[in-house]
Amino acid sequence: MSGTGDKPLEAGLYVVSTPIGNLGDLSFRALDVLKRADLILAEDTRVAAKLLSAYGVKTRVERYDDHADAARTAQVLDRLKEGARVALVSDAGTPLVSDPGYRLVSAAAAAALPVIPVPGASALLAALAISGLPTDRFTFAGFAPPKSAARRGFLEAFVGLPGTLVFYETGPRLKDSLTDMASVLGDRPAAVCRELTKLYETCIRAPLSVLAEDPRLDTPKGEIVVVIGPGEAAAASEDEVERALIEAVERLGPSAGAAEVAKAYRRPKRELYQRALALKGAR
Repeated sequence: MSGTGDKPLEAGLYVVSTPIGNLGDLSFRALDVLKRADLILAEDTRVAAKLLSAYGVKTRVERYDDHADAARTAQVLDRLKEGARVALVSDAGTPLVSDPGYRLVSAAAAAALPVIPVPGASALLAALAISGLPTDRFTFAGFAPPKSAARRGFLEAFVGLPGTLVFYETGPRLKDSLTDMASVLGDRPAAVCRELTKLYETCIRAPLSVLAEDPRLDTPKGEIVVVIGPGEAAAASEDEVERALIEAVERLGPSAGAAEVAKAYRRPKRELYQRALALKGAR
């Protein structure tokens, strides 16, 4: 819908990917859109100003983040309806991928207004590409909860899911998160990618239990992506799991029995616990 050069920039909302570290990763097309847009909406105008200054972009910049209310969204939609060219950027990478913008894009789409992607840098895809783990099927899970109990419950939903898993994490929580991931998901092959495209870029590959004990990851700084390989395919039939659950519930009770079977068969603990309660109630 839009290119570079003399062709007029069409009206619409442009979802523009920006560098995740290396300023050289801004695409020619993204730069063209940012220069010719009527307005740039930024997660943080101070962060955006550094990028725009480096490339000599003079376009007006206004803040649009997760705290933007319905009135602010309506204002932007009104401008789009009037034929404005609006560029949406986050602090780094692709907007809406664990970044603001969903409400605006959803509202623009619902109003049948043009929404145009300007693809580029993404920490998610960069980490997946260099992890050395399968890329044919993957699930992006964003940030896990900060507290261990909630995080473990969150991770249980991914136990039986096929394919590679990708999480974002912060330095202070990384070690505890890796420990919980190993405990809940099993000791799968994984990669911790840090500061991608920046001066101190690193990618450490090892089983989750080894990564959890790696001193280099005790207090890492910067942006972190954790990529976890697929678990072993569960060969057990539902009948086999049911029999194991019945035996475990009789021996250990619903909670401990469900936990034992969940770990043995790589099944979500919550689901098996509900089944265990039903079994106990039926007896």
